[in-house]
This record gives sequence, C-alpha cells and structure tokens, in this order.
Amino acid sequence: MAEFVGALDQGTTSTRFMIFDHSGNEVGRHQLEHEQILPQAGWVEHNPVEIWERTSSVLQTALVKTGLKASDLVALGLTNQRETSVVWDKRTGRPLYNAIVWQDTRTDRIASALEREGKGDVIRRKAGLPPATYFSGGKIQWILENVDGAREAAERGDAIFGNTDTWVLWNLTGGKDGGVHVTDPTNASRTMLMNLETLDWDDELLGFFGIPRSMLPEIKPSSCPE
Repeated sequence: MAEFVGALDQGTTSTRFMIFDHSGNEVGRHQLEHEQILPQAGWVEHNPVEIWERTSSVLQTALVKTGLKASDLVALGLTNQRETSVVWDKRTGRPLYNAIVWQDTRTDRIASALEREGKGDVIRRKAGLPPATYFSGGKIQWILENVDGAREAAERGDAIFGNTDTWVLWNLTGGKDGGVHVTDPTNASRTMLMNLETLDWDDELLGFFGIPRSMLPEIKPSSCPE
C-alpha cells in the first residue's frame, strides 16, 4: 500500500518536489532553478519546456534519492506561480511563445483600454478583479495578437491555454498523448475570465479579450478524483 505523499512547488524562480511519510515527516526533496528571461524593460518570461523538464527532473531525482517509485505515492499536491500564462499547441505539445510571467507589464495598454471602454466594472463584478497586467486574460490576448499563427491556431482549436498548474498537469498526464487539460477554481479566478458566481468561464469576459472558449481548461475542484 502506498504510504507517501508528494508535494510539487512550481515557483517563479525554481521547481521543488518534496516527499512526506504517513506521519508528515519529510523523507526526500530535490529543487532546480530555471532561467529568468528579460527581453526588454517590463517584460518577464520563462521557457515552458524548461519548466516541464525541471519538473520531471525534480520528481524523478527525489524518488531515486529516497529509493521510492511513483506507485509508492498515494497522492501528489501541486502549488504553482499563479497568473503566469502559457499557450501551446495540443497536437505537438510545443509552446507558441514563452510563458508570460505574473510580474510582466507589457499588457498595460490592454488593461487601460478595458477601463477606458467601461469594461472594468463588469470585470470587477463578475471576476472580482480589476483590469491589471498581473492577471492572465491580457497575457493570452497579447499572445493571440502578437505571435504569428496564434490566433489561427486558437480558432482551429489547436492552441490551448493554461497557467503553470495546467501546463504541468497536462504534461504529467500524457501531454500530446492524452494529457488532461484542467485547472482549479483558485487558479481560474486569477485570469479575469472566470465568473465567481458560476465558477465557470464567462463568455462576456472572454469576449472582452477575444479569447476562444475552446482554449481554456476545464475548471475542477483541486480534490477532484479524476
């Protein structure tokens, strides 16, 4: 019987995996940093492929160091840097662009336009957030508008979105070979796209950013068994 639990922390500067026994004692850990990409003032990016590779490495290394197998883990918890946005091709598993990190401010004009056009109050009422560069909606819009082929791929249903929790989970569960495209309400609530009353994506909010609903992960409770 599996008697250990794993905790994966995909953070802004590194990824760490820890293993705990039934009594809550730490029995193993491994941690790796990833590159901070700064193309210009106010822009902050990560390489999603590097993040996944580091995630896979810390998982495997921690298990090897403790002499355990994946089947020895009864559960795996995931915490992540929120608002950091990835858009990738579900057929190939390749990102269309680097992850745009939560600190990035390139979407300031998008946020300002939402306020100027009177959409800010709707976002506040439905999503509980002010229009700001911090959140994911503007980052997705920027990628769709500025990366060659991104809009077309999204409209075909090939390009999908996720914050880093969704990107990691998709790869952990098979990636292009059947990976699960999901998020939880706490991450979804940081996008400016989720209606807090329904706990689902809101078509009016999606329309503000020009985001096809097909891009978005299914929202499920973090304790959902499937």
